[in-house]
Amino acid sequence: QVQLVESGGGLVQAGGSLRLSCVDSGSIFRFNTMGWYRQAPGKQRDLVATITHGDSTNYADSVKGRFTISRSNAENTVYLQMNNLKPEDTAVYYCNSHGVFGTDYWGQGTQVTVSS
Repeated sequence: QVQLVESGGGLVQAGGSLRLSCVDSGSIFRFNTMGWYRQAPGKQRDLVATITHGDSTNYADSVKGRFTISRSNAENTVYLQMNNLKPEDTAVYYCNSHGVFGTDYWGQGTQVTVSS
């Protein structure tokens, strides 16, 4: 059974940084596209960034130049380095594992709160 466990969220002042981690257990991690999504209160869940098994990355326009997604296949872990955080980045951040057969798995989410 695939399990995704996120960590690294918290409260930070505007302009600060956080690094999120997501450990993927139970899947063929190195073949999966991994992603981070976020959901603010009352809003839909939106894409933040994805990284393919070949390390191709994609970012939402709102985070380009501030966030960096990376992965470690040796550790079955995907990271999201978030710099220059803004209050509008406040949301619950979810890790996603998209398998080669199209199956999606989600973590439980980690709260990121950016104060102004």
